[in-house]
Amino acid sequence: MNYVFGPVPSWRLGQSLGVDPVPLKTCNWNCVYCQLGRTQPVTMRRARYVPEHDVVEEVRAAIEDDSTGRIDWITFVGSGETLLHAKIGWMLRAVKEMTEIPVAVITNGSLLCQPYVRWELAVANAVLPSLDAGNEAVYRKVNRPHRAVSFERHVDGLAAFRDEYTGDLWVEVMLIAGLNDSEREIDDIASALHRVRPDQIHINWPSRSPVEPWVECPDEAAVSRASKSFGSIAPVRIVRSSDGVCELASDRPVVDAVADVVTRHPLRRSELVKALELLEPREVQDNLALLERSERLQVVFRGDTEYWVSARTHFPDGSGKSAAIVA
Repeated sequence: MNYVFGPVPSWRLGQSLGVDPVPLKTCNWNCVYCQLGRTQPVTMRRARYVPEHDVVEEVRAAIEDDSTGRIDWITFVGSGETLLHAKIGWMLRAVKEMTEIPVAVITNGSLLCQPYVRWELAVANAVLPSLDAGNEAVYRKVNRPHRAVSFERHVDGLAAFRDEYTGDLWVEVMLIAGLNDSEREIDDIASALHRVRPDQIHINWPSRSPVEPWVECPDEAAVSRASKSFGSIAPVRIVRSSDGVCELASDRPVVDAVADVVTRHPLRRSELVKALELLEPREVQDNLALLERSERLQVVFRGDTEYWVSARTHFPDGSGKSAAIVA
């Protein structure tokens, strides 16, 4: 499949069937913590980046293949900003008509300032936007957005969506050491969250392969401080890595199946091995050797952890290395 991947384990959404409506990396933000690399260039252009009918048909095929009922959510999550696809509303409605499986949309939320975009998202069961800053200066440092998307416009859009939306609004806050985890910055984020009034607040930190190698996770004291501050606004959930196993497409060559996933969801080496064991238990080492020779994959290290990502993911510090070179 070209646009559907997984299911992949999600701490928030169980086994999530991913639906990717934009090419890597089509985004209007260039976040320092993004696991999908640098955005080159940032864009505000909404377009039909991939054929919407093909996307929906792939979702249909995945649902029909789900004989064991292992899909908990269908999650639209782009290799960039999901809402930049101009037909996202049509795709959401088409998927809702074919299944009772709940549908979620993961987005940075920056386009919710546009009334038509808010209407497009109205049918989703859950929308998960981001709010990583409480003022313009920190917003520019953390999210590095397109110049057309100011902090005030971003928060105004989230608040307007809250006023209209009847589904679950779960706002994610990505905490980064030294950027937005101080007492003052957390208080500023809390003030913005008061305006948005989400149903839940999810506190996260850069647990995979952030594009900027200097990005570090906050300490436990900062996470606790944020949890206490945000808890007066809405229930807080601390997002942790899931222990589930990513499912690779069994009808695709192994390199294609792995590339489909890691383009959208980088895998630690241990996760990759588990996924290969689930796919073909007797051929794990042979398949791993095949992947190591592939030019479609690369490996990036953050600390002592090895992550497998797409060869097309851009790491400006040159930390991404061909899997063949690392092997």
